[in-house]
Parts: sequence; structure tokens; C-alpha cells
Amino acid sequence: MRTNFDFAPYRRSTVGFDRLFDLLETSARADTDSYPPFDIEQQGEDQYRITLAVAGFRPDEIEIVAQNNQLTVKGSRADDGDAGRYLHRGIATRAFERRFQLADFVVVQEASFDSGLLRIALKREIPEAMKPRKIEIGTTATAANDRLEAPREDREAA
Repeated sequence: MRTNFDFAPYRRSTVGFDRLFDLLETSARADTDSYPPFDIEQQGEDQYRITLAVAGFRPDEIEIVAQNNQLTVKGSRADDGDAGRYLHRGIATRAFERRFQLADFVVVQEASFDSGLLRIALKREIPEAMKPRKIEIGTTATAANDRLEAPREDREAA
């Protein structure tokens, strides 16, 4: 069964959507590794939180980097010498790297670690220049009256 989708016809008929198609193709090729498990929740209209279950890691063994609309969370543990004592090791403590694509204007606010859960708070902050603004529409009659009234005021002042 073929799961790949060919975006070539859409690339030819659209302008300015290259980044979107690149993201779709990248996510289609992404590994299906499910470690560490995570949740993404929306906490408000412009607020989100990613929660990763990172049992066995300390905060100083985890690195969070936000760059170019991508959030990367890496974890690596120093090799402990207790490997010989375990009869079964079910808690995964292998190194990991998890990447999240962020939408435009989404910034990381803070990260916290509690009870083996890493929580990363995100917020969409749209710059004032990018927000929609209402444009007043003038009528031609108003504009014509403004032009006619200006010379009268000049005459009265003289």
C-alpha cells in the first residue's frame, strides 16, 4: 500500500506555498518512533502546552531548543554502571530527540519539569503589524466637500 502523496501538481499551480508542502512531505517521511510519549493540548485561543513523559531523566539531562519554527527536545543520560544488577529494565532511558513544527509567531514561554513530566508552554504572539486592522472607507462626496471647504476657510482668514 502506497502512503506517499505526490504534491508536484499542487506545487506547479500555487505560488508561495513551498514551505507548507515541505512541511507536509517532511512529516510524511518522519520516523514513527513513539518515544518519549507526548501530549499536545490547547489551553486557550492562542496558548498551547506540550507534555512529554521523560521518566528516568533529570532536568539537566534534557535540552530544549526553539529555532526557525521548530522546537527540538533532546534527552541523554550518562551511562550508569548498574546495568549488571537489573533482571528486567522496562523504564526506557535511551537517548531521544523529538521535533515539533511550530506555526508562525508561536514562541516558547516556559518549560517546567515535575514528576517525570516535561511541560513546555507555547503562545502565539502575532505582531501588531500583522494583525488585521479596519480601514475606513471615505465617500467621494465627503472628499469633494473637504476640497471645496478648504479654500473658503482660506478666504475667511484673509
